[in-house]
Amino acid sequence: MRRRTQSSLAIAACAFALAASLSPAANASSGHGNGHGNGHGKHGGKHGHHGPAQDYKRIGYFTQWGVYGRDFQVKDLDTSGTAAKLSHINYAFGNVSAEGKCFTGNVPGEADAWADYVRPLDAAGSVDGVADTDDQALAGNFNQLRELKAKHPGLKVMISLGGWGWSTHFSDAVRTPASRKALVSSCIDLYIKGNLPVDGTRGGDGAAAGLFDGIDIDWEWPGSAGDTDTVYRPEDKRNFTALVHEFRTQLDAYAKSQAKAEQKAGKGKHRPVKPKHYDLSAYVPASAEKIDAGFDVARIMKDFDFVNLQGYDFHVSGQATTAQQSALYAKKGDYSVDRTVRDWLKRGAPARKLVVGMPFYGQGWTGVTGGGDGLDQPATGPAQGTWGAGSEDYKALKKLADSGAYEVHRNVRDGSAWLFDGTTLWTYDDPQVLRTKTKYIRDHRLGGAMFWSLDGDTEDGELMTAVDRGLSSRR
Repeated sequence: MRRRTQSSLAIAACAFALAASLSPAANASSGHGNGHGNGHGKHGGKHGHHGPAQDYKRIGYFTQWGVYGRDFQVKDLDTSGTAAKLSHINYAFGNVSAEGKCFTGNVPGEADAWADYVRPLDAAGSVDGVADTDDQALAGNFNQLRELKAKHPGLKVMISLGGWGWSTHFSDAVRTPASRKALVSSCIDLYIKGNLPVDGTRGGDGAAAGLFDGIDIDWEWPGSAGDTDTVYRPEDKRNFTALVHEFRTQLDAYAKSQAKAEQKAGKGKHRPVKPKHYDLSAYVPASAEKIDAGFDVARIMKDFDFVNLQGYDFHVSGQATTAQQSALYAKKGDYSVDRTVRDWLKRGAPARKLVVGMPFYGQGWTGVTGGGDGLDQPATGPAQGTWGAGSEDYKALKKLADSGAYEVHRNVRDGSAWLFDGTTLWTYDDPQVLRTKTKYIRDHRLGGAMFWSLDGDTEDGELMTAVDRGLSSRR
């Protein structure tokens, strides 16, 4: 299994390499060896977003591998109250093969059909309280997400393709019009049409039909370096633009064919059947250099419904000096949420399509010297986290803050927070920081908030609640 850890924004190549090797993405035990930090619809229910600020997106990444060591199940999204506050769940991740096709199966490190749709859940672990049977075609995370959608009408689920560890073959797969068509067609067939490979009694044609409401492209990164084995080329920028358009074209065509079939079957006797709109999004970088290398912003934003901005891993624990990883504002020349937003806006992105990424984890250093509050000081290396070196879930950091062993420090002006005990420092977002960021989203009329990843929150969804309340405030 992989953990999806965001590519570092460290300037020096050596710092980047060190950060990548120490990040959770490169550490199987950390759970997210794939590449978003720690490592991206309205719905009913008592707290469904049908009132104020219902236009703001609340998008959380659910990690495929989190059901194992972390024991974070789809049902936890319901019992914590998080599902009632989300507009979208991005399922991380789907992979692209060396042949340029979306695929799944049971291939260690490459695909996990067992977690996706084969693994049976008992009644206690099921969203609807009913145990899976041996003969049902869909089980695992996919079936639980289907049950979650049934309980929370309007909640959307998207398949996120790639991530840090699975962006390897994107560049090869999109080099020609024919290869792009084949890739997109395979992804729609597997996830949108739900034609899953047969695995015993599981899978088959249409087994997951209707589960996914769109596709999130998580190519890290077109036109610039990502994970060590990820291919990139100068022409990626042009090819990525064409790939996005191909996804939009094929998704729309499939939606129209569905509507036509339903009309023919008599569903729309008294009025035409309206085609479903499938959302199309991407996870995109904070670095201006990476934006310019791989993203023709003005053109791709015409086809995207929204993009999820990198709002974390501005600095990572592989660097020799402590620093903020997700500040709203920063000194000139440093990375920040505000700088990222402005860089995308000035390249032609509409504000309403920009969704701000927020971390549900922290970056940590140990062996910190230099005194003071610990920030911007030399360190000997990454701090040890629960699932790997250098990264820790918010729920664990909250316990450190409450223990009295660490002091909570804040830069209210910059919108950042960190913990320091004199030796070890963790930079992270807590509810106070997230309230500041949601106000920024409202003030700048942005598209909403995205979270990597949902398993880092507390059992009662403390961070999700803070964001939900912040986005629901009057503008």
